[in-house]
Amino acid sequence: MINESDRNLEEPVAGHVLYGLAANLTAITVLAHVIYFRRHHRRDLRLAYIAVNVGVFTVVSLLLAERADVAVGFGLFAVLSIIRLRSDAITQEEVGYYFVALALGLVNGIAAVIPWLAVLLDVVLLTMMYIADHPRFASRTRRQVVTLDVVHADPAALHADLEHRLGGTVLTCTVTEVDYVRDVSVVDVRFRLPVAKPRSVHQTRTPYPTVSPARGGGAR
Repeated sequence: MINESDRNLEEPVAGHVLYGLAANLTAITVLAHVIYFRRHHRRDLRLAYIAVNVGVFTVVSLLLAERADVAVGFGLFAVLSIIRLRSDAITQEEVGYYFVALALGLVNGIAAVIPWLAVLLDVVLLTMMYIADHPRFASRTRRQVVTLDVVHADPAALHADLEHRLGGTVLTCTVTEVDYVRDVSVVDVRFRLPVAKPRSVHQTRTPYPTVSPARGGGAR
């Protein structure tokens, strides 16, 4: 038999869970689709971020509803840290989105009892990701792993060779592999592209009559 006191406790918990669910679904939609997918266009990782976020929120909400020890929940998250995704390599930017998706599920699951705090933390996380991954920030900076058919002993010669091949200014480079038998070296390069110059529009001449777009007719 469920007494009246237990029933009164379940009602606010259910309300907090529903509020947290609405806030979490809104936050992960903004992160996974509006911010990430429109910039990086990977459907598989968009699905992964949503699945991880909803899964974390579900576990946290269940632990709070059952009044379980929060340490048990953090133990479950520790299990996620030892899982290595072997299907495909992901960049450090995508790893950052992965952890923010985890954080959103955790925040909305725990802080749903304080609605204004959950909303504030969601806005802070989403705003920082929007700004940090904005294309205007370091838009000309690139990272590339280059395999050279030569082994440079002089760092200055290595920089000059990389700048000639990449067409930019080398910021830093690290030789990760050297093979003296095949005379091959692998270099991890960070470089900056030059400022793109506006292209001049040249009018192409043709022996055939053309129609002037301004007048909408008449051959010239």
